[in-house]
Amino acid sequence: MATTLQFRQALRVGPPGDIWHKPALSAVATLGVLNLTLLALGRLDLALYTSAGGLSALYGHGLPYRARARTLAGVLLGTVLSTAAALTAAALTRDAVVLVAVAAGLAALHKLGCDAARIGPPGSLIITFTSASCAFVPQRPADLPPHLALTALGAALAWLVGMAPALLRPYGPERIATARALEAAARLARSAPGTPDAAARTALVGAVDAARQSLALSSPARWRALGDAPERLLVHAESALAAPAGPAAESTTESAAESAAAAAERYTAWARDLRRGRPLPLFDLTEAEAAELRAHRPGPRPSLRQALRPGSALLPIGLRVAVGCAAAGWLSLAFGVGRPYWAVVTAASVFQANSTLSWHRALQRVLGNLIGLAVFTAVLPLAHSGQPAMIGLGLLCQFGAEATIARSYWLATVFVTPMALLMTEFAGLQPARTLVADRWLDTCVGALTGLAACLLVTNRRTATRLSRALAGAETATREARAAAAAAADAAVGSETAAVRSGLATALLELREAADAATGEWRRPALPHQRTADAEQHAHHLLAALLERRGARP
Repeated sequence: MATTLQFRQALRVGPPGDIWHKPALSAVATLGVLNLTLLALGRLDLALYTSAGGLSALYGHGLPYRARARTLAGVLLGTVLSTAAALTAAALTRDAVVLVAVAAGLAALHKLGCDAARIGPPGSLIITFTSASCAFVPQRPADLPPHLALTALGAALAWLVGMAPALLRPYGPERIATARALEAAARLARSAPGTPDAAARTALVGAVDAARQSLALSSPARWRALGDAPERLLVHAESALAAPAGPAAESTTESAAESAAAAAERYTAWARDLRRGRPLPLFDLTEAEAAELRAHRPGPRPSLRQALRPGSALLPIGLRVAVGCAAAGWLSLAFGVGRPYWAVVTAASVFQANSTLSWHRALQRVLGNLIGLAVFTAVLPLAHSGQPAMIGLGLLCQFGAEATIARSYWLATVFVTPMALLMTEFAGLQPARTLVADRWLDTCVGALTGLAACLLVTNRRTATRLSRALAGAETATREARAAAAAAADAAVGSETAAVRSGLATALLELREAADAATGEWRRPALPHQRTADAEQHAHHLLAALLERRGARP
């Protein structure tokens, strides 16, 4: 049974994201140009097709521009293909039962593809929303080419808007990723000695790994502009892990605590310079650090084939999406709702990495929609004053959604709900009472059906994934212990760095697997103590290896 604490956790409002304005402004610019152009042409009824491609401007803002170009191209291609499948289905049949099945199948494919590719925010939901909406718009076969051309046009504009900041700050994403690692190092340095800091240490390991991946994906021209200054800063950020962990930290002296506070201030100042585009400092490194810097290569990310191999923990989630979305849409039809795709999209939004997170998302979705419906009712007179006002309100809601999504999903849904309802009125005004009633009913149906699918389609593979991650972490720990015993000088620094990099990767996978398995319903007993011990040993070894790496003769 849900507790008061769980309700508070689900509805907690966190701090804003550090780059929230980037997707917000990109989406507003893209959709604004598309919608105003259609308004000038007197064809605002075609906004659904251009928006299907234009909403792709929300993706890829954390990636270096070289990698962003490829990622956006993949997202745009997937969007156009999904829209083509939905429109083709709509042209071939008017049977709502069949169209619900098509929308549910596409939602499952979107979820699997985006999760396996680690596509990042906003994930599969945007593509599912646009394709499900298109599936229920009546089509003629002759309309398919022009409508798909509009989607491709919107996608092309989204790609240009997403890549445009490269003209001003060509290496901004790499700077931000490095700044995040330094900020994580500052948080760890400020943590009180003797307190449990495994979460802060894991967060720093993850931030350093993400920054190194970002630098590895950067353009080769980055070396001419920044040199190896970001890598040197990451070496210093990672050195914060060399501080004693757990009980060993209790013996920290007052002078050491003052030194840690000074280090935290240095990390924060460097991060601030990175974010503001200032010149980067260069630091002397020890021989071991320099050898590692020359030899270090980030580990490869799992391929799509590996992520979707038989036995993958993603496959049951894909099955949940297909079953839950189809059941939600069919149940909505049984209730006589005219827009069953809303229920499909609501069910698709519920499914997260585990059942507990899915329950949180369902609660957030219901609350956000309820408040959003009240907001829609309040702004309806202004929206009906003319199409320009309707477009302006839609863009304002889009900006509000992106400004709040990192803080809380339910808060963002307050803006998403009126935005979605306004989009339905671009093709013509709808009875407000019917719109509100259908949206609320579909929200409840989709959320409840999604939770029921989590209960019916179990995901015991999260426990299997945890077992594999635990075995991998223990193997990496043994290798690191052997390297720590064998490596005594800088000549083998690069080899030690490879072992330590493998240990860090195994540690991150173990924490991710443990979080996913712990939140799953109806799963086997988990080795919590063994997992905690493995994490503790890994952190101690990382600290020991990094302490020796930074030691100066």
